[in-house]
Amino acid sequence: MKRLAVLPFALAAAFAAHAATTTRYLIIAENQKQIGEQVVTREDDGLTKVRFIYKDNGRGPELTEQFRLGADGTMTEYAVKGNSTFGAVVDEQFSRQGDQAQWKSTSEQGQKTVSGPAAYLPLNSSFEVESIAIAALAKAPDGKLPLLPSGTLSQQELDRVEVTSAAGQKQTVRLLAQTGVGLSPSFYWATADAQPRLFGVIIPGFASMLEEGWQGATATLAARQKTAEQKLLTAMADKLQHPLTGLTVVRNARIFDSDKASVGQPSDIYVLRGRITAVLPAGSPVREADNTIDAAGRIVLPGLFDLHGHVDRWGGALNMSTGVTSVRDMGNDNKQLQAMLDETAAGKLLAPQVVPAGFLEGESPYSANNGFVIKDLKQAKEAIDWYAERGYPQLKIYNSFPKAILKETVAYAHSRGMRVSGHIPAGLRAQEALDAGYDEIQHINQVLLNFLVKPDTETRNLNRFVLPAEKVADLDFNSRPVKDFVAYLAKKQISIDPTMATFAFLKQRDGDMNEPYAAVASHMPPDVARGFKVGTMKIEGDAQLKRYEKSYAKMVQFVGIMYKAGVPIVAGTDDVPGFTLHSELALLVKAGLTPAQALQVATRNGARYTRTSNERGSITPGKLADIVLVDGDPTKNIEDVRKVAAVITRGFLIYPREIDAALGIAPFVADAPKVMTATAPATADYGGSNDGARARIDASARKRD
Repeated sequence: MKRLAVLPFALAAAFAAHAATTTRYLIIAENQKQIGEQVVTREDDGLTKVRFIYKDNGRGPELTEQFRLGADGTMTEYAVKGNSTFGAVVDEQFSRQGDQAQWKSTSEQGQKTVSGPAAYLPLNSSFEVESIAIAALAKAPDGKLPLLPSGTLSQQELDRVEVTSAAGQKQTVRLLAQTGVGLSPSFYWATADAQPRLFGVIIPGFASMLEEGWQGATATLAARQKTAEQKLLTAMADKLQHPLTGLTVVRNARIFDSDKASVGQPSDIYVLRGRITAVLPAGSPVREADNTIDAAGRIVLPGLFDLHGHVDRWGGALNMSTGVTSVRDMGNDNKQLQAMLDETAAGKLLAPQVVPAGFLEGESPYSANNGFVIKDLKQAKEAIDWYAERGYPQLKIYNSFPKAILKETVAYAHSRGMRVSGHIPAGLRAQEALDAGYDEIQHINQVLLNFLVKPDTETRNLNRFVLPAEKVADLDFNSRPVKDFVAYLAKKQISIDPTMATFAFLKQRDGDMNEPYAAVASHMPPDVARGFKVGTMKIEGDAQLKRYEKSYAKMVQFVGIMYKAGVPIVAGTDDVPGFTLHSELALLVKAGLTPAQALQVATRNGARYTRTSNERGSITPGKLADIVLVDGDPTKNIEDVRKVAAVITRGFLIYPREIDAALGIAPFVADAPKVMTATAPATADYGGSNDGARARIDASARKRD
């Protein structure tokens, strides 16, 4: 310290300018609980080190990374190690020397010759990578930044506001929307100085990450961001939802009968103000129709149901483009969900119709931070009242719910007219939850843990994934306990929401394509397809991989066993909207259902177990006009369900090709059915731009489990 004091003033100032600095960001959940942090240390030799960690719902990533920047502000070297949300090993490096760039991770490696600025896109990283991109884009003369391995990143400023820290400091921050990565824009708050960097991230309904000391600005930033996002979302809805005014006739449609699981004779479907008014034999005389859509002999399905979604404002486009017109939301931030329901009803959101399930969790270090987190029966009843008063037909109970009050809570929900489902609270087996009154169980792992756990088994952490992956391979489905359990499910008509497509990650090795996305990867933007090859579980060696593969195959088999025994099965995703529902149906066929039976699960069963059969689930006069036109015949080849040519829902006509073009997705059909209006023919406009982007909180965060 004395030596520093006698340094010449200019030298001391220069030393201070290059001294190491540390910036700490706090990750705060919606309930104000800190769930993680990001600590960025910039060394005096130009090396930046980052520690990134968050834990929610008994899991989360832990990463340490370091990098150096070149003169253009992009990385010349980068390395990250740690684990992803579900425990997979993260070990990734990148380097660039001159025009030669190379990278390697546990799932891929590559090299490329580049000239000029280019930003490497890590598969797993902290938010500091976004800070680098923000600064580099500020320098880019055209506002665009080439990406490695491929793609182009761009950003636009949507808003700016002055904020105040806890210490009274003031600064102006800007809201930026980045596009070019993923399937929706990503929103970041950045500083407004000459060398901009990340200030914070707001993830509506989940968490925020701001520089330490500035958490008081969260509410202001969240409100401003919501307003800015809503303008973009409303513009997208206006462009991609085409109102069907007056009487519309869909002619020459081969209707899938969801009750009989068969296709009928060609018919004409009459639609007025969002409802089906008549279904007549094809060729029947039509008087004064305002719009005529020629189905041209296509199969026409009732709108598909996803019975395990966690809806957000940007995922609706993917549901619409894939024929998913109804989603049961299985856990969300209550305030956010209510706002989205209002926005959808007002036509301001391109979104499916949502059937909400109230989320109820107990307090613990493993708690998920959705819905209501309660301590006792009084609070549980108050939460149920809140949901019942807002028309929620179902309650979902989660991992940390107090088992001592489970039976009374279920009984109270039933008294308020609600179905009850969920995970199995820690310390219980599935049978005990059913004895307490459950009507449904979420996830195939929660079902099979019934045979794998003891009263002291901790199932709120990664055990709920690792135990089934390790032990289902040896489970004897012909044993008396298993047979008795299946018989009980069938007798009580307990519905099962297996989400098999989501759980395919249990047997995915780094570098291999995750099975549910093999059929769609070639249609996706390169960065999205790249993510489908990133492993989620920690799998060490071929022997463990084979064991996990066997366990997963038996999970799929067990769904077929339950179905054949008369257990009601519903189709849910808990993953990427839309496309995963198609994959879930393919896995139902793999489990032993016929393609027509799988479609029945996604239509009739969807309506039945959301209590909406009076309005949805079949193409019947008086019901909502949720109509999906598909190419091919998905009743014979389930993969044809991906070939959605047009969707009618909520009084709008929607062309998947338009949505695909807007999101940078290669279309799944060659043509769309033509529309004849009363005055002139009209066809779809397939224009659009690539608005892809990502939410970096974690590549696996889409799996809400």
